[in-house]
Amino acid sequence: MINTLLVDDDALTLELHRTYVERIDGFTVGGECSGARAAVRAVLEQPQDRRFDLVLLDITMPDGSGLDVLRTLRARAAAVDVIAITGVRDADTVRQMAALGVYHYLVKPFPFAVFRERLITYREHRATARATDGDATQAEIDALLGRSTGTIALPKGLSPDTLQRVSAELRSGGALSASEAADRLGMARVSARRYLEHLAAEGTVVRAARYGARGRPETEYRWSRRADDEP
Repeated sequence: MINTLLVDDDALTLELHRTYVERIDGFTVGGECSGARAAVRAVLEQPQDRRFDLVLLDITMPDGSGLDVLRTLRARAAAVDVIAITGVRDADTVRQMAALGVYHYLVKPFPFAVFRERLITYREHRATARATDGDATQAEIDALLGRSTGTIALPKGLSPDTLQRVSAELRSGGALSASEAADRLGMARVSARRYLEHLAAEGTVVRAARYGARGRPETEYRWSRRADDEP
């Protein structure tokens, strides 16, 4: 579970964000703060076994700004991810937050669907980061930094972070069918097949027929060595 700290000076907003987070699988609300100083203390003083993974951070608060909070946390080397949730649209503030490593910048007001999409993207990014080990490909490095490569436009409905998870599973797990990939990654078979077919179309994986004892052959997908050898 991704232990999440909510930071906002408005009680109704805290309540709304708490109900939103509780509706999304993989997240739990571990604390709430209504001020900048309290947020810094909450992150830095939390016991190791209950440390926060993610902070949903407001920018404007009576005793300081979200920028102050984030600068302090980075200066103290706090290993916590941050998503800014604010009504502040000032471009300079956005640039400063981005320079300090904020993962998303979400402008109020927004519907639950937008909030959910941003948290799911973060959840997939986090899963990719935890799954990547040893030497990483350029695509995996881009995923760890929360960026896509920008070289290949993904079809609508495909997530760069999920694509990296599928790629990592193929590289480490050998040949897989769509059903096997779906089981290992906890996703629907039709979704897994879309990612596998996309990788096959760009030449990253190769298709082959897998013949069983009876019935039609099943398509399996194997990571292409050429994908690792290319500069």
